[in-house]
Amino acid sequence: MHDPLDDAQSILDRFRLDGRVALVTGGGQGIGRAYAHALGEAGAAVAVVDLVAERAETVAHELAQKGIDAIALTTDVTDEDQVQQMVAAVVDKWGRLTIGVNNAGIGLWQDSETMTLEQWRQVIDLDLTAVWLCAKHEASVMLGAGYGKIINTASISGAIVNFPQHQAAYNAAKAGVIHLSKSLAAEWATRGIRVNSISPGYMRTPLLDALSQTPEGQQMIPEWRRLTPMARLGEVTDLQGAAVFLAAAASDFVTGHDLVVDGGYTVW
Repeated sequence: MHDPLDDAQSILDRFRLDGRVALVTGGGQGIGRAYAHALGEAGAAVAVVDLVAERAETVAHELAQKGIDAIALTTDVTDEDQVQQMVAAVVDKWGRLTIGVNNAGIGLWQDSETMTLEQWRQVIDLDLTAVWLCAKHEASVMLGAGYGKIINTASISGAIVNFPQHQAAYNAAKAGVIHLSKSLAAEWATRGIRVNSISPGYMRTPLLDALSQTPEGQQMIPEWRRLTPMARLGEVTDLQGAAVFLAAAASDFVTGHDLVVDGGYTVW
């Protein structure tokens, strides 16, 4: 009987991303920036995608300073033509796309009885529909190659109802991301594409730091920390290992999985 250990790469080599090409939406700040650095440090070339050109260019420059092959792309991921052009630009630059990290998103705290249809649509369009658009066009390249990794940023909000803030649109969108990821994983499983999601808990990002300066944030953030078994907020670096694992050959038999990184928040 064949022993797979006889011809397997070393486990550390299976976490390397040398020769792979990644794009990261929402890569100009916060979680997306951390993903871009992690994938680049593991060996991938990285397209940093953001709606704000200056942000994307800043992160691409940070990567280049580390010797990582990187470009900056400005894209509105809710616009299908721009998404198609984003993928085409990556293929034009490197000839392939092997890792798509669909991370761009927006939050909204709003009581449901006062939420406008415009607010609802803005959250659903960016946090869910855009994830599908990006996955669709990333897959158009990956299916032809017979291999690819798609990683979608979901949230613990896709599995729980957060407290005390009211965010029905965000929760619904992130639940949709988790189930969309499972659905695409099943659809493309025999064609070489693995689709997974990462669900962060409460992470310390520039947006959360700004929130901490408001009366609302000063009330809520200590409560989030108290409800987290590890008694702290996550750092964006806490998410980097999850992204590299799901992007690498080490996870080639993992698809349709939602990887929760929340310090234990959802185990209560």
